[in-house]
Amino acid sequence: MAAKQFTPDEWEKIREELEKNPGKYGFPERVYGSTVIGSFNIRKLGAARNRNAETWDFLAHICKQFDLLAVQEIMDDLSGFQKLMEMLGPEFGMIVSDKTGVFPGDTGLGERLGFIFRWSVVKRAEVVSDITYDRSKVLELLRKNIDDINLALATYNEKMEDYEAGRRKTKPVIHMPAFLSFIRQPYCVSFQIVGHPGTTPYQFMAVNAHLHFGAYMSDRKQELNALLEWIIARVKEVGKAYYPNFILLGDLNLDFDDPETDREGIEDYLKMFDNNAGEQVNVNFPFLDPHPQDGLQRTNARLTETFDQIGLFFREKGLPTYLDNEHMGDHPQGPDFRVFNFANLFSKALLGKEYGNLTKAEKDALVKRFEHKVSDHMPLWLRLPLPGK
Repeated sequence: MAAKQFTPDEWEKIREELEKNPGKYGFPERVYGSTVIGSFNIRKLGAARNRNAETWDFLAHICKQFDLLAVQEIMDDLSGFQKLMEMLGPEFGMIVSDKTGVFPGDTGLGERLGFIFRWSVVKRAEVVSDITYDRSKVLELLRKNIDDINLALATYNEKMEDYEAGRRKTKPVIHMPAFLSFIRQPYCVSFQIVGHPGTTPYQFMAVNAHLHFGAYMSDRKQELNALLEWIIARVKEVGKAYYPNFILLGDLNLDFDDPETDREGIEDYLKMFDNNAGEQVNVNFPFLDPHPQDGLQRTNARLTETFDQIGLFFREKGLPTYLDNEHMGDHPQGPDFRVFNFANLFSKALLGKEYGNLTKAEKDALVKRFEHKVSDHMPLWLRLPLPGK
Protein backbone atom coordinates (compact mmCIF):
# COMPACT_ATOMS: atom_id res chain seq x y z
CA MET A 1 0.00 0.00 0.00
CA ALA A 2 1.40 3.40 -1.00
CA ALA A 3 2.19 5.83 1.80
CA LYS A 4 -0.20 8.77 2.14
CA GLN A 5 1.04 12.10 0.75
CA PHE A 6 1.20 15.13 3.01
CA THR A 7 -2.19 16.75 3.51
CA PRO A 8 -2.83 20.49 2.86
CA ASP A 9 -2.80 21.07 6.63
CA GLU A 10 0.57 19.34 6.93
CA TRP A 11 1.98 21.40 4.07
CA GLU A 12 0.84 24.53 5.90
CA LYS A 13 2.80 23.41 8.98
CA ILE A 14 5.84 22.79 6.78
CA ARG A 15 5.61 26.28 5.24
CA GLU A 16 5.26 27.90 8.67
CA GLU A 17 8.30 26.03 10.04
CA LEU A 18 10.43 26.95 7.02
CA GLU A 19 9.44 30.63 7.23
CA LYS A 20 10.51 30.74 10.89
CA ASN A 21 14.14 29.90 10.19
CA PRO A 22 15.05 28.99 6.60
CA GLY A 23 18.78 29.11 7.35
CA LYS A 24 18.41 26.33 9.91
CA TYR A 25 17.47 23.93 7.12
CA GLY A 26 19.98 25.20 4.57
CA PHE A 27 17.34 26.83 2.38
CA PRO A 28 19.13 28.76 -0.44
CA GLU A 29 17.93 32.29 0.28
CA ARG A 30 18.41 35.09 -2.23
CA VAL A 31 21.25 37.43 -1.19
CA TYR A 32 22.04 40.61 -3.11
CA GLY A 33 25.45 40.51 -4.77
CA SER A 34 25.57 36.71 -5.00
CA THR A 35 24.54 33.92 -7.35
CA VAL A 36 23.27 30.47 -6.39
CA ILE A 37 24.16 27.38 -8.45
CA GLY A 38 22.82 23.96 -7.54
CA SER A 39 21.74 20.43 -8.34
CA PHE A 40 18.51 18.58 -7.57
CA ASN A 41 17.62 14.99 -8.43
CA ILE A 42 13.81 15.22 -8.47
CA ARG A 43 12.69 11.63 -8.41
CA LYS A 44 10.93 10.57 -11.61
CA LEU A 45 9.92 14.06 -12.66
CA GLY A 46 7.42 12.93 -15.28
CA ALA A 47 3.69 13.42 -15.78
CA ALA A 48 2.26 16.51 -14.09
CA ARG A 49 -0.65 14.48 -12.71
CA ASN A 50 1.70 12.34 -10.58
CA ARG A 51 2.14 15.07 -7.94
CA ASN A 52 -0.48 17.10 -6.09
CA ALA A 53 -0.73 20.89 -6.10
CA GLU A 54 0.98 21.38 -2.74
CA THR A 55 3.97 19.26 -3.79
CA TRP A 56 4.34 21.28 -7.00
CA ASP A 57 4.21 24.49 -4.96
CA PHE A 58 7.00 23.22 -2.72
CA LEU A 59 9.20 22.15 -5.64
CA ALA A 60 8.65 25.47 -7.40
CA HIS A 61 9.49 27.35 -4.19
CA ILE A 62 12.83 25.52 -4.07
CA CYS A 63 13.71 25.98 -7.75
CA LYS A 64 12.90 29.70 -7.65
CA GLN A 65 15.82 30.30 -5.28
CA PHE A 66 18.45 29.27 -7.85
CA ASP A 67 20.07 31.20 -10.65
CA LEU A 68 21.24 27.96 -12.27
CA LEU A 69 19.90 24.54 -11.29
CA ALA A 70 20.83 21.18 -12.80
CA VAL A 71 17.92 18.72 -12.60
CA GLN A 72 18.23 14.93 -12.90
CA GLU A 73 15.60 12.21 -13.44
CA ILE A 74 13.40 14.19 -15.81
CA MET A 75 11.27 11.57 -17.53
CA ASP A 76 10.43 11.30 -21.22
CA ASP A 77 7.02 12.80 -20.42
CA LEU A 78 7.93 16.48 -20.03
CA SER A 79 4.56 17.67 -18.72
CA GLY A 80 5.77 17.78 -15.11
CA PHE A 81 8.93 19.71 -15.97
CA GLN A 82 6.88 22.06 -18.15
CA LYS A 83 4.41 22.59 -15.30
CA LEU A 84 7.29 23.47 -13.02
CA MET A 85 8.56 26.02 -15.54
CA GLU A 86 5.08 27.56 -15.87
CA MET A 87 4.99 28.00 -12.09
CA LEU A 88 8.42 29.66 -12.12
CA GLY A 89 7.25 32.13 -14.75
CA PRO A 90 8.96 34.05 -17.57
CA GLU A 91 11.84 35.06 -15.30
CA PHE A 92 13.28 31.56 -15.90
CA GLY A 93 14.41 29.58 -18.90
CA MET A 94 15.23 25.91 -19.33
CA ILE A 95 17.07 23.53 -21.60
CA VAL A 96 16.71 19.75 -21.52
CA SER A 97 18.37 16.76 -23.16
CA ASP A 98 16.69 13.97 -25.06
CA LYS A 99 16.15 10.69 -23.24
CA THR A 100 19.33 8.81 -22.37
CA GLY A 101 19.97 5.49 -20.66
CA VAL A 102 17.82 3.28 -22.90
CA PHE A 103 17.72 2.71 -26.66
CA PRO A 104 14.50 4.02 -28.26
CA GLY A 105 11.87 1.27 -28.28
CA ASP A 106 13.68 -0.94 -25.78
CA THR A 107 12.34 -1.56 -22.31
CA GLY A 108 14.05 0.31 -19.49
CA LEU A 109 13.92 3.58 -17.62
CA GLY A 110 15.56 6.34 -19.61
CA GLU A 111 15.67 9.91 -18.39
CA ARG A 112 16.46 13.44 -19.47
CA LEU A 113 18.87 15.90 -17.87
CA GLY A 114 17.94 19.57 -17.70
CA PHE A 115 18.92 23.03 -16.52
CA ILE A 116 16.73 25.80 -15.12
CA PHE A 117 18.24 29.29 -15.19
CA ARG A 118 17.32 32.86 -14.29
CA TRP A 119 17.49 35.08 -17.39
CA SER A 120 18.57 38.22 -15.51
CA VAL A 121 21.70 36.55 -14.09
CA VAL A 122 22.53 33.63 -16.38
CA LYS A 123 23.08 33.77 -20.12
CA ARG A 124 23.12 30.57 -22.15
CA ALA A 125 25.84 30.48 -24.80
CA GLU A 126 26.04 28.54 -28.08
CA VAL A 127 27.55 25.18 -27.11
CA VAL A 128 25.30 22.30 -25.98
CA SER A 129 26.47 18.69 -26.12
CA ASP A 130 26.37 15.23 -24.63
CA ILE A 131 29.65 13.91 -23.23
CA THR A 132 30.77 10.68 -24.87
CA TYR A 133 33.88 8.64 -25.48
CA ASP A 134 34.56 8.47 -29.21
CA ARG A 135 34.92 5.20 -31.11
CA SER A 136 38.72 5.33 -31.20
CA LYS A 137 38.89 5.72 -27.42
CA VAL A 138 36.44 2.86 -26.89
CA LEU A 139 38.50 0.62 -29.18
CA GLU A 140 41.62 1.52 -27.23
CA LEU A 141 39.91 0.58 -23.96
CA LEU A 142 38.67 -2.67 -25.50
CA ARG A 143 42.15 -3.58 -26.68
CA LYS A 144 43.73 -2.91 -23.29
CA ASN A 145 41.09 -4.86 -21.36
CA ILE A 146 39.95 -7.49 -23.88
CA ASP A 147 40.91 -10.56 -21.81
CA ASP A 148 39.09 -9.33 -18.70
CA ILE A 149 36.08 -8.25 -20.78
CA ASN A 150 35.84 -11.65 -22.49
CA LEU A 151 35.94 -13.36 -19.09
CA ALA A 152 33.19 -11.09 -17.76
CA LEU A 153 31.04 -11.73 -20.88
CA ALA A 154 31.48 -15.49 -20.54
CA THR A 155 30.30 -15.39 -16.92
CA TYR A 156 27.40 -13.13 -17.90
CA ASN A 157 26.37 -15.43 -20.77
CA GLU A 158 26.23 -18.42 -18.45
CA LYS A 159 23.97 -16.57 -16.05
CA MET A 160 21.77 -15.30 -18.91
CA GLU A 161 21.33 -18.85 -20.20
CA ASP A 162 20.16 -19.90 -16.74
CA TYR A 163 17.80 -16.94 -16.59
CA GLU A 164 16.31 -17.60 -20.03
CA ALA A 165 15.90 -21.29 -19.21
CA GLY A 166 14.07 -20.50 -15.98
CA ARG A 167 16.84 -21.78 -13.71
CA ARG A 168 17.46 -18.29 -12.36
CA LYS A 169 14.75 -15.90 -11.10
CA THR A 170 16.48 -12.56 -11.59
CA LYS A 171 18.10 -11.18 -14.73
CA PRO A 172 21.88 -11.02 -14.18
CA VAL A 173 23.89 -7.81 -14.10
CA ILE A 174 27.23 -7.80 -15.88
CA HIS A 175 30.27 -6.84 -13.86
CA MET A 176 32.31 -4.87 -16.38
CA PRO A 177 36.06 -4.80 -15.66
CA ALA A 178 36.60 -1.55 -17.62
CA PHE A 179 34.73 1.59 -18.63
CA LEU A 180 33.35 1.64 -22.19
CA SER A 181 30.45 4.11 -22.11
CA PHE A 182 28.24 6.03 -19.69
CA ILE A 183 24.98 4.47 -18.58
CA ARG A 184 23.45 7.93 -19.17
CA GLN A 185 25.32 10.46 -21.27
CA PRO A 186 26.23 13.54 -19.17
CA TYR A 187 24.79 16.76 -20.59
CA CYS A 188 27.03 19.78 -21.10
CA VAL A 189 25.80 23.37 -21.66
CA SER A 190 27.75 26.64 -21.88
CA PHE A 191 26.64 29.44 -19.52
CA GLN A 192 27.72 32.87 -18.37
CA ILE A 193 26.90 34.37 -14.99
CA VAL A 194 26.84 38.13 -15.32
CA GLY A 195 27.61 40.58 -12.55
CA HIS A 196 27.21 44.31 -12.23
CA PRO A 197 27.69 46.46 -15.35
CA GLY A 198 31.30 46.60 -16.47
CA THR A 199 32.32 43.35 -14.79
CA THR A 200 33.67 40.23 -16.49
CA PRO A 201 31.18 37.33 -16.25
CA TYR A 202 31.92 33.83 -15.00
CA GLN A 203 32.11 31.67 -18.11
CA PHE A 204 31.88 27.92 -17.75
CA MET A 205 30.62 24.66 -19.17
CA ALA A 206 28.03 23.16 -16.82
CA VAL A 207 28.02 19.35 -16.84
CA ASN A 208 24.82 17.68 -15.61
CA ALA A 209 25.40 14.02 -14.74
CA HIS A 210 23.48 11.10 -13.26
CA LEU A 211 26.08 8.36 -13.04
CA HIS A 212 25.71 4.62 -12.67
CA PHE A 213 24.12 3.19 -9.53
CA GLY A 214 24.84 -0.50 -9.60
CA ALA A 215 25.69 -3.45 -7.42
CA TYR A 216 29.41 -3.07 -8.03
CA MET A 217 31.26 -0.07 -6.63
CA SER A 218 33.96 -0.58 -9.25
CA ASP A 219 31.40 0.21 -11.98
CA ARG A 220 30.51 3.50 -10.28
CA LYS A 221 34.16 4.48 -9.92
CA GLN A 222 34.84 3.66 -13.56
CA GLU A 223 32.18 6.14 -14.68
CA LEU A 224 33.32 8.81 -12.26
CA ASN A 225 36.92 8.25 -13.33
CA ALA A 226 36.00 8.56 -17.01
CA LEU A 227 33.97 11.73 -16.51
CA LEU A 228 36.66 13.45 -14.45
CA GLU A 229 39.31 12.47 -16.98
CA TRP A 230 37.22 13.91 -19.80
CA ILE A 231 36.57 17.20 -17.98
CA ILE A 232 40.17 17.75 -16.88
CA ALA A 233 41.52 16.89 -20.32
CA ARG A 234 39.15 19.47 -21.81
CA VAL A 235 40.10 22.15 -19.27
CA LYS A 236 43.77 21.55 -20.06
CA GLU A 237 43.20 22.25 -23.77
CA VAL A 238 44.04 25.90 -23.38
CA GLY A 239 42.45 28.03 -26.06
CA LYS A 240 40.43 25.15 -27.53
CA ALA A 241 37.57 24.55 -25.08
CA TYR A 242 34.68 26.95 -25.64
CA TYR A 243 34.95 28.12 -22.03
CA PRO A 244 38.01 27.38 -19.87
CA ASN A 245 36.12 26.45 -16.70
CA PHE A 246 33.82 23.48 -15.94
CA ILE A 247 31.28 22.95 -13.17
CA LEU A 248 30.07 19.39 -12.57
CA LEU A 249 26.59 19.16 -11.04
CA GLY A 250 24.64 16.02 -10.38
CA ASP A 251 24.00 12.69 -8.78
CA LEU A 252 27.37 10.93 -9.01
CA ASN A 253 26.28 7.99 -6.82
CA LEU A 254 29.56 8.39 -4.98
CA ASP A 255 29.81 6.04 -2.00
CA PHE A 256 30.03 8.25 1.07
CA ASP A 257 28.18 6.50 3.90
CA ASP A 258 30.95 6.35 6.50
CA PRO A 259 32.95 9.59 6.66
CA GLU A 260 35.37 8.28 9.27
CA THR A 261 36.69 5.67 6.84
CA ASP A 262 35.56 6.82 3.37
CA ARG A 263 36.41 10.51 3.29
CA GLU A 264 40.19 10.13 3.15
CA GLY A 265 39.98 7.50 0.40
CA ILE A 266 37.57 9.56 -1.69
CA GLU A 267 39.71 12.67 -1.31
CA ASP A 268 42.83 10.74 -2.34
CA TYR A 269 40.92 9.44 -5.35
CA LEU A 270 39.97 12.96 -6.45
CA LYS A 271 43.39 14.39 -5.64
CA MET A 272 44.81 11.89 -8.12
CA PHE A 273 43.09 13.88 -10.85
CA ASP A 274 44.15 17.17 -9.29
CA ASN A 275 47.78 16.07 -9.40
CA ASN A 276 47.47 14.79 -12.96
CA ALA A 277 45.91 18.05 -14.03
CA GLY A 278 48.94 20.07 -13.07
CA GLU A 279 49.05 23.46 -11.47
CA GLN A 280 46.98 25.15 -14.16
CA VAL A 281 43.76 23.35 -13.11
CA ASN A 282 42.11 23.71 -9.70
CA VAL A 283 39.77 20.89 -8.67
CA ASN A 284 37.36 21.50 -5.79
CA PHE A 285 34.51 19.33 -4.49
CA PRO A 286 33.25 21.37 -1.51
CA PHE A 287 30.77 18.73 -0.31
CA LEU A 288 33.59 16.32 0.49
CA ASP A 289 34.66 18.70 3.25
CA PRO A 290 32.79 19.50 6.48
CA HIS A 291 30.93 22.78 6.31
CA PRO A 292 32.39 25.16 8.93
CA GLN A 293 28.98 25.48 10.63
CA ASP A 294 27.04 22.39 9.54
CA GLY A 295 29.75 19.74 9.43
CA LEU A 296 29.56 16.88 6.92
CA GLN A 297 26.37 17.08 4.88
CA ARG A 298 24.18 14.36 3.38
CA THR A 299 22.16 14.73 0.19
CA ASN A 300 19.85 11.69 0.22
CA ALA A 301 16.53 11.90 2.03
CA ARG A 302 17.57 9.33 4.63
CA LEU A 303 20.66 11.41 5.48
CA THR A 304 23.05 8.49 5.04
CA GLU A 305 24.91 9.33 1.79
CA THR A 306 26.36 12.22 -0.19
CA PHE A 307 25.64 10.87 -3.65
CA ASP A 308 25.10 14.34 -5.12
CA GLN A 309 28.04 16.65 -5.71
CA ILE A 310 29.19 19.96 -7.12
CA GLY A 311 32.70 19.96 -8.59
CA LEU A 312 34.70 22.94 -9.85
CA PHE A 313 37.44 22.59 -12.49
CA PHE A 314 39.04 25.88 -13.44
CA ARG A 315 42.19 27.81 -14.27
CA GLU A 316 40.90 31.35 -13.91
CA LYS A 317 40.84 33.29 -10.64
CA GLY A 318 37.61 34.09 -8.82
CA LEU A 319 36.21 30.64 -8.05
CA PRO A 320 36.88 28.99 -4.65
CA THR A 321 39.65 26.39 -4.36
CA TYR A 322 39.61 23.58 -1.80
CA LEU A 323 41.69 25.84 0.48
CA ASP A 324 38.67 28.16 0.71
CA ASN A 325 36.28 25.44 1.93
CA GLU A 326 37.12 25.93 5.60
CA HIS A 327 36.08 29.58 5.31
CA MET A 328 32.81 28.97 3.48
CA GLY A 329 29.93 31.01 4.88
CA ASP A 330 32.13 33.75 6.32
CA HIS A 331 30.50 36.37 4.03
CA PRO A 332 26.81 36.76 3.15
CA GLN A 333 27.61 36.94 -0.58
CA GLY A 334 29.66 33.76 -0.42
CA PRO A 335 31.33 31.58 -1.21
CA ASP A 336 29.20 29.10 0.68
CA PHE A 337 27.75 25.62 0.17
CA ARG A 338 24.83 23.88 1.83
CA VAL A 339 22.14 21.21 1.40
CA PHE A 340 18.49 22.14 1.77
CA ASN A 341 17.65 19.52 4.38
CA PHE A 342 13.93 19.13 3.84
CA ALA A 343 13.95 15.75 5.62
CA ASN A 344 14.77 17.58 8.84
CA LEU A 345 12.24 20.30 7.96
CA PHE A 346 9.45 17.74 7.51
CA SER A 347 10.42 15.96 10.73
CA LYS A 348 10.42 19.13 12.82
CA ALA A 349 7.21 20.50 11.30
CA LEU A 350 5.17 17.31 11.48
CA LEU A 351 6.69 15.31 14.36
CA GLY A 352 8.16 18.07 16.50
CA LYS A 353 11.59 16.42 16.55
CA GLU A 354 14.85 16.70 14.63
CA TYR A 355 15.23 13.94 12.04
CA GLY A 356 18.32 12.63 13.83
CA ASN A 357 16.28 12.07 17.00
CA LEU A 358 13.66 9.87 15.31
CA THR A 359 13.57 6.12 15.79
CA LYS A 360 14.31 3.97 12.75
CA ALA A 361 10.60 3.15 12.44
CA GLU A 362 9.70 6.86 12.57
CA LYS A 363 12.32 7.70 9.95
CA ASP A 364 11.10 4.95 7.63
CA ALA A 365 7.47 6.04 7.98
CA LEU A 366 8.29 9.70 7.35
CA VAL A 367 10.55 9.12 4.35
CA LYS A 368 7.97 6.87 2.69
CA ARG A 369 5.55 9.79 2.66
CA PHE A 370 7.77 12.09 0.59
CA GLU A 371 10.53 10.11 -1.18
CA HIS A 372 8.41 9.42 -4.27
CA LYS A 373 6.36 12.62 -4.52
CA VAL A 374 8.92 15.22 -3.38
CA SER A 375 12.17 13.29 -3.89
CA ASP A 376 14.59 10.85 -2.31
CA HIS A 377 17.40 13.39 -2.91
CA MET A 378 17.71 16.89 -1.48
CA PRO A 379 18.95 19.94 -3.38
CA LEU A 380 22.51 21.13 -2.82
CA TRP A 381 23.83 24.57 -3.65
CA LEU A 382 26.92 26.69 -4.01
CA ARG A 383 26.77 30.45 -3.48
CA LEU A 384 29.33 32.62 -5.26
CA PRO A 385 29.85 36.39 -5.12
CA LEU A 386 28.71 37.97 -8.36
CA PRO A 387 31.64 38.58 -10.71
CA GLY A 388 33.76 41.61 -9.79
CA LYS A 389 35.91 43.86 -11.93
